[in-house]
Amino acid sequence: MALATEIIGGRLIDGSSFLPASKMLTNQRVGMVRRNKFLGSPVLVPSQQIRRQEQLKRAVRAPVAAISEDIIKTNNKTTVPEKAVNFKVRAVVTVRNKHKEDLKATIVKQLDSFTDKIGRNVVLELISTDVDPKSKEPKRSKPAALRDWSKKSNLKAERVHYTAEFTVDSNFGVPGAITVSNKHQQEFFMESITIEGFACGPVHFPCNSWIQSKKDHPGKRILFSNKPYLPSETPAGLRALREKELRDLRGDGKGVRKLSDRIYDFDVYNDLGNPDKSVNLTRPSLGGKKIPFPRRCRTGRLPMDSDITAESRVEKPLPLYVPRDEQFEESKKNTFSAGRLKSVLHNIIPSLKATISAENHDFSGFSDIDILYKEGLLLKVGLQDEIWKNLPLPKVVTKIQESSEGLLKYDTPKILSRDKFAWLRDDEFARQAVSGVNPVSIESLKVFPPKSNLDPEIYGPQESAFKEEHILGHLNGLSVSQALEENKLFIIDYHDAYLPFLDRINALDGRKAYATRTLFFLTPLGTLKPIAIELSLPPAGPNSRSKRVVTPPVDATSNWVWQLAKAHVCSNDAGVHQLVNHWLRTHASLEPFILAAHRQMSAMHPIFKLLDPHMRYTLEINALARQNLINADGVIESCFTPGRYCMEISAAAYKSSWRFDKEGLPAELIRRYIY
Repeated sequence: MALATEIIGGRLIDGSSFLPASKMLTNQRVGMVRRNKFLGSPVLVPSQQIRRQEQLKRAVRAPVAAISEDIIKTNNKTTVPEKAVNFKVRAVVTVRNKHKEDLKATIVKQLDSFTDKIGRNVVLELISTDVDPKSKEPKRSKPAALRDWSKKSNLKAERVHYTAEFTVDSNFGVPGAITVSNKHQQEFFMESITIEGFACGPVHFPCNSWIQSKKDHPGKRILFSNKPYLPSETPAGLRALREKELRDLRGDGKGVRKLSDRIYDFDVYNDLGNPDKSVNLTRPSLGGKKIPFPRRCRTGRLPMDSDITAESRVEKPLPLYVPRDEQFEESKKNTFSAGRLKSVLHNIIPSLKATISAENHDFSGFSDIDILYKEGLLLKVGLQDEIWKNLPLPKVVTKIQESSEGLLKYDTPKILSRDKFAWLRDDEFARQAVSGVNPVSIESLKVFPPKSNLDPEIYGPQESAFKEEHILGHLNGLSVSQALEENKLFIIDYHDAYLPFLDRINALDGRKAYATRTLFFLTPLGTLKPIAIELSLPPAGPNSRSKRVVTPPVDATSNWVWQLAKAHVCSNDAGVHQLVNHWLRTHASLEPFILAAHRQMSAMHPIFKLLDPHMRYTLEINALARQNLINADGVIESCFTPGRYCMEISAAAYKSSWRFDKEGLPAELIRRYIY
């Protein structure tokens, strides 16, 4: 059987016409077969013939291998590349409809539906990760239009799916990008694209972006697939597109931004004041060497007439510019507006009531505050109509007006629902220091007495007025040094944050403040108790001290002094919470990182993909804050003790204490010795 195999193999090789020399071998082997018809039977083959067969095998094997090698080499040289085959792939495009449209938008939408039939449509183009070897450009499909826009655009569904069909060849590779050209008159929100039909399986493009009309932005919009690439690993076909997209997002730093733009650029906070309206509304620019502060998103608006360094303001209801994809979606906008409406009703109506009415509406006692929670604020009929007229609120206010019958009721805080005098107690005051609205100011005390970091030439001696005798009676028998060693002492120190501004704050009408320090002792029960409060004012002279220490009360008189001292601590705490820990550390300091991420990191970058969900809406929230919250005579200045100096306190905190490497956990806890 072995010889038969060799013979069969020899015949297969014979059939080839590559080597004429093989014919001689073949003829010799064929003759052997004819003379030995029964070689396959071991019974009929003599021993001499078997020995001859073995010799024949040895004689034949070497040339067979040689011939096979030559044939393989010859085949490699003569292989013809396969011809590219065209095939079709399909794009499924998900578009999210708006929930509400005004009359103008509805008319334009109908016009787009009509003109889509005559070629003014939405066109897509696939771009491969590979480069064409001839043109050295990325491989591209032919453009394909979205189908059935005119039929589906009027559907009331939240999401509508459109399709497009591309013809590509088998050498196209894998699609890594898509360009979109919107020939309609208005923008639309593209949620995702899925390409089906490639051998690699479906390719997904998570868009979540507004596609602008060509009349506003003539260029094609570039969208990348969900596969992440580091810059050094970007496929050749996508490198140029990656750089182009980043250039588009950076802009050129010129001109006034349109609401439809997608440009992320930097500017200083020079739009908080309004000197054109009143000299009292002048505010310094925040950012730069004089007053360091994080950068905001540039809008490019024209300067004020009275101050060319200040940017002109845009007041409500007109929107401030933020890149189009950073603006609130409808669901987020509705949620944000509802919360803001409640805030407006609770904060503005009482002040409007006081402005419109000649009556005095100051609180006469604590019982008046209780009435706000139990009975609400009852508005007279005529006064009620005047207030609704003065409120720049949406139509939903009318429904609230009709249903509330002139009654504005406040939600009772949970702590007051159990004990309406809880706010007076020291244990609640201490609990709020670690679990209230601002639990990130308290620190473990390491040096007693604490010291200031302010210039003693300007602000007097750096040492605190705290003495051991102030607190010894509240340490459960421990000495001060023992309490420090056992980490029993804690401090909330607002001395340096407020002292440089106190003279100006106290010169404002109706504003009075101290710079406070508060000491707490950790009891054996694991709770805190306040043991001393320091109230400081700027020194009247170079060697004078304007500091007073207040300790827990021993009689009725000292009890109300102690309550007043705690009230000043709460006033300081509210300001630092809002201006430093909330606005500065949560909002303002994040904005330049968001801008830089969009300017420097492609949407394909793996780190950008992780950051993007956490950055969303922050620019819009910050823009609204500049418009109504932190602006001159805005909510913050109106409601917090520092008044017009609020943002300067925020900037001073940024200069003196903000550090990127100390903001995250556990570094922030270690900085405060809370571990």
